[in-house]
Parts: sequence; structure tokens; C-alpha cells
Amino acid sequence: MSSLFQLNDQFKELSQRDDLDPTVLTDTLDAINEDRKTKLENLATWADQLKTEINFIDDKQQIWRDEKAYRVNKLKWIKQYMTDAMDDAGIKRLDTENHLLSTRNFKASTIIDDEKKLPEKFTVTETVTKPDKQALYKALKSGEQVPGAHLKPNRSTVIK
Repeated sequence: MSSLFQLNDQFKELSQRDDLDPTVLTDTLDAINEDRKTKLENLATWADQLKTEINFIDDKQQIWRDEKAYRVNKLKWIKQYMTDAMDDAGIKRLDTENHLLSTRNFKASTIIDDEKKLPEKFTVTETVTKPDKQALYKALKSGEQVPGAHLKPNRSTVIK
């Protein structure tokens, strides 16, 4: 391999297809006439390439989430400034060249300053029942039969 992400032509063509479900991929891979080592080398390279692409997408998603949060907050700040300016001037409605601005009361937000100081009548105790996966794993791993649960083998190939 002359480059980290260089695949032979058959694998390169496969890597560019978007219509591959697991069955079609398996059938197509089985049909490639390469020795096992070459085939697995190309698959490992393809896997490296996919991991790089996934990391790139994850990074971009985080950048977009951060950008969206910044813009949502900026919109809140701008609207609060406009509301304060109109309230300070005693203006309830203002017509501009492109906009009609008016202040309005919406449902008030409930802010809890100190949860511990709330009277009991304003608190709710919730009981949540959920499976204890650690206890289930230990029991199943030790051979215990547990109705409604089983261990599923989790095998994969490590690529370094």
C-alpha cells in the first residue's frame, strides 16, 4: 500500500457505493477474487477511512450544535434588549419601515432558587424501576438462567 487510505480498485468502487446493505456487501465481498490477507487488508483500510469520516462528521456536528446554541442565545439577548428598550420608553407598539414591534406578556417561568427549601406539597417523589444490567450480566456470566434476559456475544476485529 502506497498510501494509508489507498484501496485496490474493487474495494474503492465498493467504498463509493451508497446502496450496500449487509447482505449485498457480504455477497459482493465474497465475489471478490483476492486472497484472504489482501481482502482483509483492504477492508481494514476501508474501516480506517470510515472511522476518519465518522470523526469528521462528529466534529462538524459539534461545531453546528455550538453555533446553533450561540445563535439561539444571541437571539434571546437581542429580543431582551429590544423589550427592555421599549419598556423603558413606555412603548407598547412600534411600527418601523420593515417591522411591527410589540411587547407581550407570555407565561411566566418558574425558577427554583433552592429545591431544599420548597414545602413538601410542591415536590414529587418518583420511583423508577429499571433493569440492573450489571447484576444481570454477572448472573448470566456465571451461568444462571434469567427469564427475559440473555448474553449476546460481542465480537469484533480490532484494527491498529
